[in-house]
Amino acid sequence: MEEKDVEPHREKIITTYSLVTLFVPIGALVLVLAYGNLLALNYLHVLTGGTWTGIDLFMGIVMGKILKGLDPPARTQVIKKLVPLMLFLMPALATVAITSGINLASQLGMLTFASPMIVAAVVIVIILSVQGFGILMPTEIRIFLELRKKEPNRDKIIKWGMRNVKLAGSQGVFQVALIFVMANLALGFTLISR
Repeated sequence: MEEKDVEPHREKIITTYSLVTLFVPIGALVLVLAYGNLLALNYLHVLTGGTWTGIDLFMGIVMGKILKGLDPPARTQVIKKLVPLMLFLMPALATVAITSGINLASQLGMLTFASPMIVAAVVIVIILSVQGFGILMPTEIRIFLELRKKEPNRDKIIKWGMRNVKLAGSQGVFQVALIFVMANLALGFTLISR
């Protein structure tokens, strides 16, 4: 069998690993919802929400600083490696964290808009969803499509990639606010349950 040389611009961007990062969280959600275990649902919500928050904070605080210090070709290569992972992992984590959180609040009888904390959580989740699915994900797709071109425009890739890194950092701030709201909800629920 003859091996074909892979041109640099045709290097495989979507890998098995990037697909695993998409399907594992979603598969876990399907299993947890089918199984119906409240503890597993809570665990999945905390795990995916915490991972989503941690990655966004890391991207905004650490990767933003690192990328600014790199020369354009190196910056392009880093963004090229981040895109497949971020394009699949982050929407999966966000979707699973939000869906499991809504299910958890509903099963615990906490999903009432009479609670200011629930209203605050909903507002923050809407902001995160608009940023993530309305800005970050379309930009990741634009970067991906640009990388697939025979001669990708490095300036566009860098501009879009840096914008997404900064926006991920702002998402981290909203997620920390959401964690504050969730911690207060959990404490209130615990105190009421006693």
